[in-house]
Amino acid sequence: MLQRRLLKVHLALLPCLLAFQLPAQQTSGTFRWIDFHDPKDQNIVVWVTRSLQVEKWTAIREIGVVYDAALVVTTDREGPQATPGNDSFTVWNASLTSHTIAPLLKGLNLRWFDWVHFAPGAPEELTALYENCHDCAASTFFTSFHYDLAHRMFAARWIRGGQGVLVWNAVPPTAPGVTWTQVYAMMSGAENSAYLCTWNHFDYGKARQPSDTIFRYDVDPQTGLERTVELNREDSDAMKLNLCRGQYAVLGLERGQDSELCQELLDTRSQRKPVTTPPANNRGQSASGRVSH
Repeated sequence: MLQRRLLKVHLALLPCLLAFQLPAQQTSGTFRWIDFHDPKDQNIVVWVTRSLQVEKWTAIREIGVVYDAALVVTTDREGPQATPGNDSFTVWNASLTSHTIAPLLKGLNLRWFDWVHFAPGAPEELTALYENCHDCAASTFFTSFHYDLAHRMFAARWIRGGQGVLVWNAVPPTAPGVTWTQVYAMMSGAENSAYLCTWNHFDYGKARQPSDTIFRYDVDPQTGLERTVELNREDSDAMKLNLCRGQYAVLGLERGQDSELCQELLDTRSQRKPVTTPPANNRGQSASGRVSH
């Protein structure tokens, strides 16, 4: 009798044990955001929640999945009376075949933008901007998230010192008399491959000649690794014009095009007139010839 009762208890607990031990369902190769209210997605929601149980967070904001990995965004609120606008965020990579989870990025005011291709034939990547603080002069950073097929996980690009690309610095120069202008844009290049470009211009007045620093951020089509290149003078002149025109910029991922620096550059270009005066020795077809009688 006792053995029968134990068997019944074991059978009753079996579904719970299986639910706890089995890995989350693997998904397709197409990225999608999880619907927290869809019963079909509950196994992934539960799996991610269990993976995060030892971490510090207040709420799970987003879960995006592809294959056996999840891109997870959590928010953390300082206290019960704190306003939601001051929440910090953390972006995680979560494995759907193990409870392994790793932070990719931390910051504030996360904003998602369009999907872009950084290399011909490569999958699209999700772009984002965010800040580094609130109630302060916040600087703006850029990154993109992609699925690393070789390592079967999500990764963030151009991470250095825990942050993405600094596209807008809110900390002014300490040297007196320096006028600092910033311009940046995510643009579409050859074969519809996107790249990010930043331009910092420093005007020192009469003290010295102005200086420019222009960086291009893209992905190597051969290796799939991100690249950071400082442009030389010849390449930077053309890039300045592209940045200020903004005609190839991704909507929302540009700033500084309305600066005085850009307006002066565009006005100078528009005022240049082509030379139409022919050389002194030119005897074109328009010259009248002799009429024979």
